[in-house]
Formats: sequence, structure tokens, C-alpha cells
Amino acid sequence: MHVTLQRRDEVGAEGEDNRPKAAEKGNVLMVDDEATITAVYARQLRKHGMTVEVATDAAAAAELVRTRAFDVVVSDVTMPGMSGLELLRIVREHDLDLPVVLMTGGPDVKDAIKAMEYGAFRYLAKPVPLAELTDVVTRAARLHRMARVRREALQELSRGGHAISDRAGLESRFSNALETLWMAYQPIVSWSARCVYAHEALVRTDEATLRRPDDLLDAAERLGRLRELGRTIRSRAAQTMREHPTLQGLIFVNLHTEDLADEDLFSPSAPLSEFASRVVLEITERAALDRIDEPMGRMKRLRAMGYRIAVDDLGAGYAGLTSFAQLEPEIVKVDMSLVRGIHLSQTKQKLIRSIVELCRDLKIQIVAEGIETVEERNALIRLGGDLCQGYFFARPERPFPGVTFGPSSCD
Repeated sequence: MHVTLQRRDEVGAEGEDNRPKAAEKGNVLMVDDEATITAVYARQLRKHGMTVEVATDAAAAAELVRTRAFDVVVSDVTMPGMSGLELLRIVREHDLDLPVVLMTGGPDVKDAIKAMEYGAFRYLAKPVPLAELTDVVTRAARLHRMARVRREALQELSRGGHAISDRAGLESRFSNALETLWMAYQPIVSWSARCVYAHEALVRTDEATLRRPDDLLDAAERLGRLRELGRTIRSRAAQTMREHPTLQGLIFVNLHTEDLADEDLFSPSAPLSEFASRVVLEITERAALDRIDEPMGRMKRLRAMGYRIAVDDLGAGYAGLTSFAQLEPEIVKVDMSLVRGIHLSQTKQKLIRSIVELCRDLKIQIVAEGIETVEERNALIRLGGDLCQGYFFARPERPFPGVTFGPSSCD
């Protein structure tokens, strides 16, 4: 595996749907008390095929959310009466899937953290470039439609109304995916030490219809086989560590929150338990911990076995800080949505600087994911970051016997 460890002066490579029928690209609720700005943004989104409904205050928007179906809510943060953050909290109480994009003329780190905590999709600084607004809202609408279709499919399956042949086909494809499942490894680099600090194990399969990890997870969830998938992933990661002694340093292994309810994870005889002292368990905040009994007690048991805990996807999508206190992680991984183009965004730089300082105070290590350019890397280093991951350094690769995994590990 080749790992790019260049110096700063080097240039790097690379129920009932009452939605209006015209809203093919998304039905958007725009909330802002500034009529001029609202008109400009609404006109831009309509020009790109979206249906836009406008509310001039958060209270009116909250009532619309309760009675109408929307794909995206775009709201100002500071408004008379109810704030955009209060609206976000109401939206989350009503609909866990509905993306909320918050805009503000005066970015504030505390507000941004609250926005992440309550599950904001994005936090944008005004004036928002029209192209950026269109891109963010378009992606949010697509994600919401995917979530809605998935939820409807799960509801249909739970009623037994879905065609048996469809489920049988999915069962067959999923079983083949498990049989052909393998792990790719991507290095996490310490820039200050110019060495490989760790590798993240990323799930892959040769089943053509389920090659995307998200599709594989969705299939496991639909079939009620998440636990089986989690055990297979952990077993494959342990197998790699056993067969490839040149894979030095820590290994990051992703957990679905449902894995925390599986007693196999805590068994001394489980394959991964043998390597617990070298494993960091990544727990994403994209899925809530509220269905897991005594999560803090489970974290204590895992640490007693030798595992370390990381919070994954910090700042992504609906991810926030809601489970941070329960997990008390040794490591946090900042999602690529905050890293991408960071050298061009003062807001992202301010957020990353605050996260770096907070983690330093709490003695938590921070990993920046998704670095693709030398400019992004340099910006993160200037802001106090050190541990980096992304295509700029190396792509995930399959291990082969006798192959050394890049530069020496950080001893």
C-alpha cells in the first residue's frame, strides 16, 4: 500500500404523501424573516425544479411541518420569537428524517454545536452562494427521499405485504455478500511524525448488487441480519490481523449501534477479542444509542477488554454530540463534510479549530477524514490537526501476503 507523506511545499494529487406533484426535485420549506433574501433563495431553488413554500417566522413553519410533507427545511437561525434552533428541535420531535439546513449571518461555534446536537443537515454562513445552496438542498432532498422509500419498504416488509420473491432474492444476494465479504484498509497518518498511525478496516464484498457499504447495511437491516453482518466484519478484521503481521499500529473497526447489543462483541472467545488492545471501535452518531440498554456500562466493559472507542462522522448529516457523553471516546473522527474545501471556508475553519481545542482540553485525539488535496491537508495542520485520512494519502486497499503496509508505524 502506497501512502503519500509529502511535505507542505509539495503539491498533492487530487402514511399519506400530500406533497405537491410538481415537486419532482424536492418540496422545500424556506423560513426567514428577511423577505428580500427569502425571495432570492426561493427563486433560485424554483429555477432548479423545486417547489418552495415560504414562512416568515419559525412558529408558522412549525405548524406547516406538522401538517404538510416537505423534503427539506431551510431556516435562518436568528428570527423574532422562535429561533431556527428551536424550530429544528420541533422538527426532530416530529420527524427524525427531515433534513434541516440552517443559515446564519453571524456564525457562532456554540450555535453550530447545538445545530449538530439536534441533527442539522448543514450549517451555512450568509450570504450563502446560490450554487452552494442549490447543491446542499438538492442533496438533502435526495437523502430524504431515500430515507422515506426505505422506511416505507421496511413498513411493508413488517406487514408481510412485500412480494416473497423479492425478499427471497435479497436473502440470496445478502448471503452471497457475506460469503464473499472482505476488508480493505486505509491508513490514518500522523503528519507531524510522517508515519502511519493506524488503519481503518472498511467492509467490501464481491456481491455486485451490494458493493456499496450503505446498500449492504440496508439489506442487513431489512432482513434482520445486522448482528450476523457485524460478527462477520469483526471476524474478517481479526483474520487480517492474524495473517498479516506487517499491518502495524492500531486498527479501526466500525460498529453499528446494534452491535453493542450483541453479547458476542463482549465475549473473550470472539475472534476480535484476541486483538482488543490494538483495536479502536468506531461508533457512528448517524444512528442513535437510545435503543441500547446501559450504553455507558457497555463502554466500560469494552475498555476493560482493551478496546478504545472512537466517535465516527462528527459533524455529518444528522450526526451531532448527543451520544458524546455516553461514549466518552478516546478518539473523534471529523466527517469529510467539514473537511472538504476547508481552506476556502472561514466557518469550517472556525468549527475545526474549536473542535481541535475542545478535544485537546479533553485529551481526545482527533482524526480528519476525507482529505483529498494538499490545500485541505495544510489548512488542517495550521488549525492544529495531526491525524489525517483520505485519498490524498492513500486509497483503501486489500491486504496481500507479504505486502508491507506503507511506512513504519508510529512507535
